[in-house]
Amino acid sequence: MTRKIFSLCLAALLVMAAGTAMADSIQGRLGVTGRVGFLIPADSDLNDLKLETNVGLIGGGGLIFGITRNLAAELEITRMDFSAERVSGRDEGDFGITNIAIGAQYRFMAQPQQLVPYAGAGLDILLTDYERPGGFRARVDDMVGIHLCGGVDYFFMKQMAATAEVRAVLAPEVDINLAGGGNFDPSGVSTTFGIRVFFN
Repeated sequence: MTRKIFSLCLAALLVMAAGTAMADSIQGRLGVTGRVGFLIPADSDLNDLKLETNVGLIGGGGLIFGITRNLAAELEITRMDFSAERVSGRDEGDFGITNIAIGAQYRFMAQPQQLVPYAGAGLDILLTDYERPGGFRARVDDMVGIHLCGGVDYFFMKQMAATAEVRAVLAPEVDINLAGGGNFDPSGVSTTFGIRVFFN
């Protein structure tokens, strides 16, 4: 029995050691990221009435390139969809935002390690559409904002990592072009989970 337990412990140590050996810096490496998650959007207003937004879905992906051991550049395109209603509960339609984000990450990596936390920031181009109840599409002005993010990559293979991230997008309100007018706030906070795959 003791021999079996010793063998199992030895096997577990070998697996962990092999896993650590597979993890490495992404310096000079190009990767692709896919992610899905949830979005908590900011509230807006329409015809001087508050629009309460509901938790929505976010999904998308992009490219990541390791510039140095601790610095990486990212380009991501994500799509966010969520509904809005008045305080009374009346449906006011669905918003969608396509976010083209260009940013940089600082990766907290001192040595080859499987778990790599990171923090990042960047510029966001926010393209918004708004479908009213009944299918009418109202025009919403596009906007440029910024994002701040923090997350972690877990490398279970040298070429592949699971990733989780919290991201806040901050942007000024834009006009909703309808009779009576309105203001749409494209800001929000999202939590996403995904996979990164590196090509080299």
